[in-house]
Amino acid sequence: MFVAKRCARLLCALGVAFVAAAPAADPAPEENPDTVLQTVAEQSGFVRTGRYDEVERLCPAYQKIWPQQVRCFEFGRSPEGRPMLAMAVSRSGALTGEEAARRGLPVLLIQAGIHSGEIDGKDAGFLALRELLEKRVLPEALEHSVILFVPVFNLDGHERFGHWNRPNQVGPEEMGWRTTAQNLNLNRDYIKADAPEMQAMLHLLDTWDPIVYADLHVTDGANFQHDISITVEPLYAGDSTLRTAARELQQGTTERLAKSGSLPLDFYPSFKRDDDPASGFEVGVIQPRFSNGYWGLRNRLGVLVETHSWKDYPTRVRITHNTILALAELIATKGPEWLKDAHQADKRAAQLGGTDVALDFTAGDHMRVIDFKGYAYTREPSAVSGGLVTRYDTSKPETWHVPLKDTVKAKLTEKAPRAGYIVPAAYADVIAQKLALHGIGFRRFDAAAPAMPVETFRATEVSFAKASFEGRTAPTLKGEWKAEKRDVPAGSLFVPIAQPGARLLMTLMEPLAGDSLASWGFFNGAFEQKEYMEPYVAEQVGQQMLASDPKVAAEFRHRLDTDEAFAHDPQARLDFFYRRSPSWDERLNLYPVYRAEQAPPG
Repeated sequence: MFVAKRCARLLCALGVAFVAAAPAADPAPEENPDTVLQTVAEQSGFVRTGRYDEVERLCPAYQKIWPQQVRCFEFGRSPEGRPMLAMAVSRSGALTGEEAARRGLPVLLIQAGIHSGEIDGKDAGFLALRELLEKRVLPEALEHSVILFVPVFNLDGHERFGHWNRPNQVGPEEMGWRTTAQNLNLNRDYIKADAPEMQAMLHLLDTWDPIVYADLHVTDGANFQHDISITVEPLYAGDSTLRTAARELQQGTTERLAKSGSLPLDFYPSFKRDDDPASGFEVGVIQPRFSNGYWGLRNRLGVLVETHSWKDYPTRVRITHNTILALAELIATKGPEWLKDAHQADKRAAQLGGTDVALDFTAGDHMRVIDFKGYAYTREPSAVSGGLVTRYDTSKPETWHVPLKDTVKAKLTEKAPRAGYIVPAAYADVIAQKLALHGIGFRRFDAAAPAMPVETFRATEVSFAKASFEGRTAPTLKGEWKAEKRDVPAGSLFVPIAQPGARLLMTLMEPLAGDSLASWGFFNGAFEQKEYMEPYVAEQVGQQMLASDPKVAAEFRHRLDTDEAFAHDPQARLDFFYRRSPSWDERLNLYPVYRAEQAPPG
């Protein structure tokens, strides 16, 4: 029998449990999926993983065998020209995003290979989907929901294949590379969306609007017994109803994993002090540069799945497979309710104008001691590094009693503009492209608006990072918003706050937010001085001001008396007068995005 043969093969490699009295499967397809859909991982006993041509073979093969339940389609191209493939899987007949939305069906997007060395999700996903389509597990899961599967997100990185691409991980024998062909880390790119792959993914998300977006990874770090962590956004911030849904999703997944024999965690297991288990852990709000943080900010549920790199590949694939099935069961049972919650959250988000909104967070003060399944370890001086090194003895399981900070608090709160944001025409085209990628609506000024009352942000301090990060040089800004009147040219953008993506809009536009476009360096030119005054001119200007302006003269004398560094710095003294002259560039350090308390006409 097909079931017996498949169980025998997979049980030895994966340990996947199947129900003995499975419901009757669909009529046998013309081709036997046991052979046609077999992956390199299965053939090798989960020692190896296939190259991308396997995805190009399997995706249409699934559609051929189950033409009414599977649609294989291309949603973009990588920089090296590879087709980005996805599979829509459902028994509802809704195999397009438009049809799923029309019928109000919940969509679960399963994404593998964003970091292509962490490729467990690709092999686990093909296996789990095959079982669901055969009705060997969860026979009703696909009846009223849709699963969208992206086997590999970072295609070009996947094909940079090698034995030593991921030295921190146990198997497979060879795997892909962490970053893209442009050396971009896609799981830092959700806000800035520089990579072509990310632009394609954001379009896919807009088209399908999945209520749950699950991103499959493998975490590095310490050696311990726990084999998977499930973190969900929005859990500690954002819409309160969605936070309840996120907790249900997290608990439902971890409970199912525990029943299947795993030791799941509901927080990301990164030590507060690197390589020091005694330092414990803390929860946090994930930044929107990451997949789950981004999707949570868009009033949906983002799941980060992290298996443990110290576990071998068959074990990790089995646990990832179990996670996919747990999510499939939850989306079928709770998905419709969560979808309603998300649509209500959209409406509430559109009413944020004039309210205080937390944008960045840090760990709260509350701490509790948890029992954490670890191993005996020592920390001793290293002859290699000269620092302390932690050595684990996996023959001695033990329970660590370590602190967990389990709350968060806001470290940046901004008041949402009552009307929205204005992007002057000079930056309109670049920012319009980003807003469109993120599903945020805007309109252009048909005519100039002279002396429009707005709020502007002027940086009082600007410093730039010494090294680039993800291809960009990040500025650190200090300053505040103040009311003034500005001429707004025709062609500028008005971006209303009254829309479902209001929280995401504020993250993009508020200059002090950690993942704003300003923080990613999109406006660096606004903070660079380009014009100057020669010293001999500044000398004349200074003499004139001292003679004719008592207020400036008094301020200058006060600086000399109270600031010794200023008093002994000729250039700083000349600059004092230049900054007060009509020649000074009044736009220097003016952030080229304004807040509007009233919507402009049109």
